[in-house]
Amino acid sequence: MTLLKIARMGHPVLLQPALPVADPQAPAVRVLVADMIETMLDAQGAGLAAPQVHQGLRLFVYHVPPTRSTGADDPPCPPAALINPELEPVDEERVDRLEGCLSIPGMRGWVSRYRRIAYRGLDAHGQMVQGVASGFLANVLQHEYDHLNGILYPMRMPDLGRMGFDSEMARYGERT
Repeated sequence: MTLLKIARMGHPVLLQPALPVADPQAPAVRVLVADMIETMLDAQGAGLAAPQVHQGLRLFVYHVPPTRSTGADDPPCPPAALINPELEPVDEERVDRLEGCLSIPGMRGWVSRYRRIAYRGLDAHGQMVQGVASGFLANVLQHEYDHLNGILYPMRMPDLGRMGFDSEMARYGERT
């Protein structure tokens, strides 16, 4: 496997809507998914979208480490992929969460996200997966889905005063 170069804020690929994956079972897609999972884990991220590694495709990888699980309705989950995903809120309830992004290193900001979302798409083997996510997983899926639509988390923040450097946020006790 190969570690991939992560696109940084300001790179045009991050602001473009991604294209559907035409053949989710293509060998190149499987290699891309494996390389993205390795890159995500190496960077200690919870998710990574294809545009973040210079691939304008509608796919992302994600996981929920045990330390990020928020309870029984948000259990830890191993690294997985979602190809050509579709997300929709289950209801209108929202929650503010402190987010970071591998494409905006060293920064965090408070973003309002839906508490629960329904998702569906294909997994790394081309099989249909669907479910309802809440807690940390719901947040990660929404964050990565935004990347597929050319949206970075600061674009979701009505108050950029709620954004800061990791070190400063930790200093004042603000953590995800």
